[in-house]
Amino acid sequence: MWKYKLFNKSSYFLEEVDNNSIDAIVTDPPYGISYQNHYWDKDLPDKKIWENSLRVLKPGGFALIFSSIRLMHRLMVALEDSGFIIKDVLFWVYLNGMPKSRNIALDIDKELGIESKVIGEYNYVQGYKKEKVDNYYAKGKLKKEPVSELGIKYKGAGLGLKPAYEPIILVQKPIEKGLNIAQNIIKYGVGALNIEDTRIPYEKGESKVGHNPHPKGRVPSNIIRTEYFNDGYDKFFVIPKVRQKKEDFNYHPTVKPLELMYHLVKLVSFENQIILDPFMGSGTTGVASLELNRKFIGYEIDEGYFEIAKRRLENVEKRLKETLF
Repeated sequence: MWKYKLFNKSSYFLEEVDNNSIDAIVTDPPYGISYQNHYWDKDLPDKKIWENSLRVLKPGGFALIFSSIRLMHRLMVALEDSGFIIKDVLFWVYLNGMPKSRNIALDIDKELGIESKVIGEYNYVQGYKKEKVDNYYAKGKLKKEPVSELGIKYKGAGLGLKPAYEPIILVQKPIEKGLNIAQNIIKYGVGALNIEDTRIPYEKGESKVGHNPHPKGRVPSNIIRTEYFNDGYDKFFVIPKVRQKKEDFNYHPTVKPLELMYHLVKLVSFENQIILDPFMGSGTTGVASLELNRKFIGYEIDEGYFEIAKRRLENVEKRLKETLF
């Protein structure tokens, strides 16, 4: 019996997948924001992928689709036009977002033909080219301050805020016409979220509250945290930390935390069901699916990322087999 199927090709047509055969979709498609100038992030996916995703998903099946703040509205329209029902938007909140901004005062100096003053260099810089000043190359990005009168007025002004969340769009394929939700679940096994297995456990020593507290914890919300904020609300939103191992061979730039993918896969599926990821990347959705006793089908057009995903899933399968003996 197969555990996973991987395809190193475009997922737009999903030719290898039968109609109404997939229980849930969890995917992180290109955001269309040219992230770090990667070729695969130049545009949003063509709408045909969502039309074919709808075709292969069972009636009542859910899909969770990562998006960007800037283009989430366009992706939601494409999903809705393809036949999906918009159910919710989950917010994955984190602390370490990188501000997409710059000091506009330095641009003002440049436009006025005035050389900004070099006052040092940044100790930690990622992704910047070395700059040549006074016949030597700086180790990092140079730290400058404006000199012009207008530049000084706008010193520190920027073009954007620090991002602290990513939206994850929750959509559902309509249930079969003529069936109620219970009848649809009986026929297809999908149509309801797996609340029981995704509850947020009570904190250690916390007394249960409410008139009928559930022994497993609180109902999961549409705000998700994988980091502790220590603001008094962690107990309502934080997914418990589970095993996570960084692989030295995984160089994908947008890898999602494994504990996040555990939570999402569990939320939209049950054991032994089939998870589809049309934009597999380095295979984190597949790793979570196999470890949670789900089957997995993944597509990835980039050969390098495909090989990483293949290696990761082979390692998981080997480890799971070893635990059985």
